[in-house]
Amino acid sequence: MSASSSSKPSPFAGLELLSTAVVLLDERLQIRYVNPAAENLFAVSQRLLVGSQLGHLLGKPAELMAALEKALHNRWSYTGYNLSVGLSPETALHLDCTVTPIEAGSARLLLEFRPIDQLLRAAREERLLEQQQTSRELIRNLAHEIKNPLGGIRGSAQLLERELQALVNAPQLKEYTQVIISESDRLQDLMQRLLSSHRMMQPAQVNVHEILEHVRRLIHAEYGDVRVRRDYDTSLPDITGDREQLIQAILNIARNAAQAMDGKGEILFRTRSLRQATLAKRRYRLALELQVIDNGPGIPAAIREKIFYPLVSGREGGSGLGLTLAQSFVHQHHGTIEVDSRPGRTCFSLLLPLQNSDKRQGEP
Repeated sequence: MSASSSSKPSPFAGLELLSTAVVLLDERLQIRYVNPAAENLFAVSQRLLVGSQLGHLLGKPAELMAALEKALHNRWSYTGYNLSVGLSPETALHLDCTVTPIEAGSARLLLEFRPIDQLLRAAREERLLEQQQTSRELIRNLAHEIKNPLGGIRGSAQLLERELQALVNAPQLKEYTQVIISESDRLQDLMQRLLSSHRMMQPAQVNVHEILEHVRRLIHAEYGDVRVRRDYDTSLPDITGDREQLIQAILNIARNAAQAMDGKGEILFRTRSLRQATLAKRRYRLALELQVIDNGPGIPAAIREKIFYPLVSGREGGSGLGLTLAQSFVHQHHGTIEVDSRPGRTCFSLLLPLQNSDKRQGEP
């Protein structure tokens, strides 16, 4: 027998060249074939998938399973958009999926998957940028409107205190004026913090790990029972940034984590490099990923989508400004900030362009 007759070409050879992830199913919804793009997308080899049920790979999303049954029995195609598939919420992928009936050996259905996570991330970033710009203008105007009368209130309280001391000997009245003065000072400090995010940046070459070590010392001094671990990529180059703004952004996130854990728990500082990252609609060859991860209770579901909004806080007595300022400082560095939270693990990811990635391109 010749070599050519003993090795038959694969009937699905053409699918192996596609960049689209393709999965073929038989009439029992068992996987008969996956192409290399699908292996990469789902991070599993064809050898482990062939012969198993589709549910072992994607779970059983109701919309997709209903479409598969209709495609088998009625022989019509189906396209689903923004499907969340996976065996758990932590590993779920967001995909568009097209189901096409076929007749190819034992295969009866062809599934094409297109990941849309990057599109969703870009849309989310654009939405956050618009929200932040609107909030920043609102806060700035509000802070200016409040700051001026506060100065008048404080000054009047000081004058009243002096008059009371001269006219009557009533220490309890001084307590009242002191309350007015201290509360005015507190509100003025709050307004100054709101306005401070608008100051001009002072960029210089900074080492991100030196910044993280500085924040680590501050957290240890303030929360002695919080353990701060490090997982650094020491090969990362310096970045161009405002040292004080970056310290404040990371400190605000780490302090929020420590407070959420009631001063007891663990925080991890992690740095890595990312290639071909899209930040704020611009493409960078190389970017820094800085993660602040804690093992606290997680962000309450009611405020998870609003966590960066000003004056939104999950902690009683919190000002709701820490994360707003952190987001503002990161955006001024042409970066993005994202959060993923569940009980036992909250991860804030700061993505910043690296110094050697200054050549930026628009999205294709």
